[in-house]
Amino acid sequence: MTRGVRGATTVSLNEEKEILKNTKVLVEEMIEKNDISASDVSHVFISVTRDLNATFPAKVLREIEGWKYVPVMCMAEIDVPNSLPKCIRIMMVTNTGLSQEEIIHVFQNEAVKLRPDLIKGE
Repeated sequence: MTRGVRGATTVSLNEEKEILKNTKVLVEEMIEKNDISASDVSHVFISVTRDLNATFPAKVLREIEGWKYVPVMCMAEIDVPNSLPKCIRIMMVTNTGLSQEEIIHVFQNEAVKLRPDLIKGE
C-alpha cells in the first residue's frame, strides 16, 4: 500500500545551514520511525512558508545514502494569515505494510503545534 508520511519543523533563521540541518534531522527521523527505504519512496514534496527562501530544503535529501534518485520537489506553502512562521513541511509518499493508523508522523520544534493529535508517545 502507498501511504503518506507527514513531517514538519521550524527554523529560527532564514539561513541555508539551519534550513538544511533541520530538514535533514526531520527526514532522518521520519525514515527511522517508519522504517522507510529510499527504494520504496515514490516522491517527496517539501513546502516552506514564504519567509524561508535561503535555499531549497530538498537539496539535503541527496546527502542521505541511497536517496539520490528519489524525486523531490520544493514549493511555497499557502500564505495563511497568522500561520506558523519559518515552517518546513514534508509529505513523503512510500510503499509500506503499515496501516494508516500505524504511520508515525513527525513534528519537531514549533511545528508540534500543527497536529498535536498525530503525535505519538515513545
